[in-house]
Amino acid sequence: MTLRLLLLASSSLLLASQAALAQTGAARAQSTDEIIVEGQKGSGAPGVISTNGYVATSGRSTMKTDTPLLETPQSVSTVTQKQIEERKPQTLIEALSYTPGARVGTYGFDPRYDAFTIRGVDVTYTGVFRDGLRQVNSPNGLFRLEPYGIEAISVLRGPAASIYGASSTGGVIDLISKRPTETPFREIELQTGSFGRLQGAFDLSGPANPEGTLLYRLTGLARDAKAEISAIKDDRVFIAPALTWKPNETTKLTVLGEYMDSTTGGTAAYINQYAPYVDRQGAVLSKSIGATKVFGGDGRYNDFNQKQGRIGYEFEHQFSEMFTLRQRARYSALSTNQEYVFAGYPGLVRESNEGFVVDTMLETRLRIGDVKHTILTGVDFSRLTYESKEGYGGTVGVDPDISVRSRQTQTMTGVYAQDQMSWGPWRLATGARYDWLRSKFGTGAATGDLTDYKSSEGKFTGRAALSYVTDFGLAPYVSYGTSFTPNPGAILGGSVAAPTTGEQTEIGVKYDIPGYNASLRAAVFDMRQKNAVVYEVVEGINRQVQLDLHSQGFEIEGVASLANGWSAQASYSYNDARITRLTAETVGNRLSSIPYHMASLWLDYAVQGGPAKGLGLGGGVRYVGSSLGDNLGRAVLNNEPRTLLDASIRYDLENLDARLKGVRVQLSATNLLDEVRQVCTSGFCYYDEGRKIIASLRYRW
Repeated sequence: MTLRLLLLASSSLLLASQAALAQTGAARAQSTDEIIVEGQKGSGAPGVISTNGYVATSGRSTMKTDTPLLETPQSVSTVTQKQIEERKPQTLIEALSYTPGARVGTYGFDPRYDAFTIRGVDVTYTGVFRDGLRQVNSPNGLFRLEPYGIEAISVLRGPAASIYGASSTGGVIDLISKRPTETPFREIELQTGSFGRLQGAFDLSGPANPEGTLLYRLTGLARDAKAEISAIKDDRVFIAPALTWKPNETTKLTVLGEYMDSTTGGTAAYINQYAPYVDRQGAVLSKSIGATKVFGGDGRYNDFNQKQGRIGYEFEHQFSEMFTLRQRARYSALSTNQEYVFAGYPGLVRESNEGFVVDTMLETRLRIGDVKHTILTGVDFSRLTYESKEGYGGTVGVDPDISVRSRQTQTMTGVYAQDQMSWGPWRLATGARYDWLRSKFGTGAATGDLTDYKSSEGKFTGRAALSYVTDFGLAPYVSYGTSFTPNPGAILGGSVAAPTTGEQTEIGVKYDIPGYNASLRAAVFDMRQKNAVVYEVVEGINRQVQLDLHSQGFEIEGVASLANGWSAQASYSYNDARITRLTAETVGNRLSSIPYHMASLWLDYAVQGGPAKGLGLGGGVRYVGSSLGDNLGRAVLNNEPRTLLDASIRYDLENLDARLKGVRVQLSATNLLDEVRQVCTSGFCYYDEGRKIIASLRYRW
């Protein structure tokens, strides 16, 4: 049954791709949308990432070297700048909604965190990277993403700890910041839309001196808005300066900064109904049986304010054709003040964290006999320090007294080596890493001494992969990798969360269709993870627990941007994620909210000539199959399958009047048909986000 479904999905996607290509006739890959971030067009060193419309061709997120994605022996998907501009995602979750293997919406409408899974694995805390460096998070201090400030998102599925160290078994989601451009670029944009949305944004870039050795970029945004729950704000101020100094062709230094002040809702949930439930031992437990339409918070005390900032740099110097040194570093900090109401009483969580990450690597290119080697050796260091304070009780609208606090310091140092070997059509990549982890966690009352827990651990991780790259664009591969991830915070009972470990085997094939700007990717994977951190409702409250799981499945994706104006992104994924350790009642059950089947299709057409030239139409459909609502597998909480529609329409006004060159109007909608159903995860139930429409006016010059 499963095999037939996979074959049918593969055949359908291949037939759809062939039909789209047949309609193009002589339309080839001569697209004008090629974007090369921090590199020279046509050069042998494309830089951070190279894309052409919807199609990414190479990037450093996968191997930390300039490796064509066709030759990267692991599943990779890219959300390109063209996709971001045409779909207008407002969160990281929306940006990933058409990515295979990514399960978004597990907590329904919840703007507080960018929470999602990859291949059944929660990557919220440990899978998100920024510009190749770990984004350091704490239990209630997770960095929020402003999509307007990024150039692209690279999604590497499966373990990559052999070069990245602390990272999720599910994969690495690398958020690539906007960088200075050599060609002057300027735009301003105004937005309005659902829930009283008002937003203004600007993006300015270009040379800062006549010689062109100093480049700048300044991106900013301000928003005042509400959400579909009236007690929730969606306010934001964002500014991101960047500067590149390039004195010659062999040396480059880029400084990247960001500051964001955002306010959303401290409570974003609805009240759940409960009923007695008896477990196998006869104990009566209180378990959710569904969400009501009654908001669970109180508009008088519901602001969740977060201030976050980062400053870092990327340095590169090429000593010769053989040796290139790179270093990137970042300091980050955030502070949160979360107000909420539970069972009629106010609660308050204040948390602050600081993180520092630095990665230094040497790339060596050499040839031994007929074998070409790209050797990467490096050392990186990361440090997380956070403090959390909590209080509960009293009168709604008045901050409760702080009653408990906790703090933690984690440091991790790793050394790694990777060798990418090329012999004719064969590609062999091997990598190994060793990490030293030290952690100190303290918890206790608001005043007085804390009870400290100290731990230290060392761990090897590795990766090996073999691929065969044909001269007609087909590249089958097989890969194996392991992961090791420290987890911030504590689990129930005050014990320190154990590090998460995992392994994955993957077999796949990649195909870049000759003569077209189009590619197909397919992979089968088998993943196992120990001590995975997930949230589960315990006595009506979401708490962290740790479990072991076994996830296996299949994914296929096709992307294309053709010269006749058509662009497409299609995907299908099958995922069977099972619990192998949690409680006796849950072992062998499917992990909650992870469906067997997910599929998506986005099509966009830009009229190329005639009276309608400049008109662009886009539409998407997302299918999410049925899933369990809790890890016990009770039918009352099962999530029904759902199909969501999105749409976009845009028009470049210069086709009406040449004086309006650079002006674009656009209308974008998510969940166009307002399909809102209950979604339950780990025993607590939410509702999908309803229809959202955004109108924008952009001027680019």
